[in-house]
Amino acid sequence: MRQSRRISLVWRFSLLAGALTSVSILGSVWLMRLPDAYRAMALIAFALVMILLAAWLMYRQLAPMLALFRAVNGTVIGYQDGDYSFSLHWPYKDELAELAEMHNALGNTLRLQRLNLVQRELLLDTMVQNTPVAMLLVADNKTIVFANIAARQLLHHGRQLEGFSLQEILLGLSPAVKEAIEKGGDGFFTVAARNKQQAAASTTDAADIEGTAKAMASEPDDEGDEVYHLARRSFSLNGKLHTLFLLRHLTTELRRQEVQTWKKVIRVISHELNNSLAPLTSLAHSGQELLRRGDATRLPLILETIADRSRHLESFIHGYARFAKLPAPRYTLVRWQDLLSTLQAQIPFQLLLGEQDTVLLAEARMDRPQMEQALLNLLKNARESGAGEDGVSLQVRAIHDGWRLDVTDNGSGMSDTVMANALVPFYSTKRHGTGLGLALTREIIEAHGGRILLSNRQEGGLQVTLILPA
Repeated sequence: MRQSRRISLVWRFSLLAGALTSVSILGSVWLMRLPDAYRAMALIAFALVMILLAAWLMYRQLAPMLALFRAVNGTVIGYQDGDYSFSLHWPYKDELAELAEMHNALGNTLRLQRLNLVQRELLLDTMVQNTPVAMLLVADNKTIVFANIAARQLLHHGRQLEGFSLQEILLGLSPAVKEAIEKGGDGFFTVAARNKQQAAASTTDAADIEGTAKAMASEPDDEGDEVYHLARRSFSLNGKLHTLFLLRHLTTELRRQEVQTWKKVIRVISHELNNSLAPLTSLAHSGQELLRRGDATRLPLILETIADRSRHLESFIHGYARFAKLPAPRYTLVRWQDLLSTLQAQIPFQLLLGEQDTVLLAEARMDRPQMEQALLNLLKNARESGAGEDGVSLQVRAIHDGWRLDVTDNGSGMSDTVMANALVPFYSTKRHGTGLGLALTREIIEAHGGRILLSNRQEGGLQVTLILPA
């Protein structure tokens, strides 16, 4: 309905130009009838009047347009400054009215978007400020530009951190904390209590163990060590390099997990001891009865069974003791060909050479008994996964910073639940498994400064990858 009453700018200026032209023509025709003595002066006067009239009419038409354009320019400047409260008004029904309506609609959209953004920022700021994870944003590794409540309480006794230098804040903390932050990388570190002897710092990287810090702050902590996880992410903001530090307190969670682990260990050991001691008790009682009756014919079988169960129990206890008392690696230079030949003599597998068969002649720095035990565990698990006779393979490759070993099989692979817990000590899906094979392998590899990765193969089966430093 409004479109039908709209008068276009083209029509308005065309009508104005047509009216002025018509008046000029009619006036000129009328003036041509005047006597010659007055005609020239009359034409000049009429031309001046028509020029002034045309200028006045054009001004009346263009002045509101110029005012609208100035208003549009002002609102655009306001939008750039984040002010969306302006709106435009155009009284005529033409193209400029549509421009004003669209401009007002744009302002309303930007205003709503800014309101939603402010609400989201308020929600995000509330979440960030109240999260138990300490967040610290540092510009150019120098000035702290943001710190939430947890970071202030952890690092500065609840006081404001923004504007301080990172090095200045670290001076008020333990030197070990400074070492953990400046060393780089993600990882865990432990804060020792002040009343304990100062422990040497060691670190746990995202892949390997990074460090143990001495004391996080100046207050003493008589309850024991406190464990933290340090993560950092770097990104560019406003043309400057920023680093976000995340410090998470893990002591309570780790202690809870430690209790759960001990309960599981006790259950496993109790179950295994009962399975061995109950038959031993029964067999000993049977032997006593046979001796009382004077029947010694079955006594050798009973004694052999007792010896067999005792050996099984000894092997079980020895496995746990070996896991708990894994010594530090004693490094020697070992040729890959010698190590793999020893493994093949114990468990059959395919050795994949490919284009890097010369790597077998190379030497690697490792603790040979421990590495042999780790690889035997992986090869044994691969054989027990349902793989065929030729379904287990091992490949050694040289990479830019060390060595990569891939143990693959064509068995059934692992489900997501088993994959998530495969490296957890005492977790086993086997009926008679102890859950120490992969856990012991991980301990050995990480003690060598490497890491272990598990993944299901697309063609079926499992691949275990070991990354070892040079």
